[in-house]
Amino acid sequence: MEETLLRLEELLFPSIADVAVLSVDVNGEAVKIGARSTSAGAACPDCGSRSSRIHSSCLRFPADVPSAGRRVVLCLGVRRFFCPDDSCARRTFAEQMSGLTRRHSRWTERLRSTLAAVGLALAGRAGARMARVLGVSVSRSAVLRLLDALPDPGDVGPAGGRRR
Repeated sequence: MEETLLRLEELLFPSIADVAVLSVDVNGEAVKIGARSTSAGAACPDCGSRSSRIHSSCLRFPADVPSAGRRVVLCLGVRRFFCPDDSCARRTFAEQMSGLTRRHSRWTERLRSTLAAVGLALAGRAGARMARVLGVSVSRSAVLRLLDALPDPGDVGPAGGRRR
């Protein structure tokens, strides 16, 4: 069983460190993956101090890239830590799993980048229709917001090189 879970971690989260797969539940329309962080602590987003003192925990359910025509939903166990710095205005903070989640997001970073690529190719309505074909229900406004959040590519000259 231990070996199976290690293989699942390598398959599902190849470039993400400190994530343990606890369970995988497959039914007719969705794949539900239970996971949690294995790191000892986290850094406060305001002051940068590391903490291992847990305040509480909760579950997050970010959507991930579909697999074999099925929706993929992660059931992430996320811990909230006390900030160890008394001068910091933030008393508690939730851990973020680098490369997997970001604050207040309902999507994983993989799904976010996939939808942004679809949006770059097709823009609003067509991008939303293509995402629906891929198995992700998203509005045209959400696709356009993802495009708006991308960094500017810079000023490109006529020969494809950057202007100075």
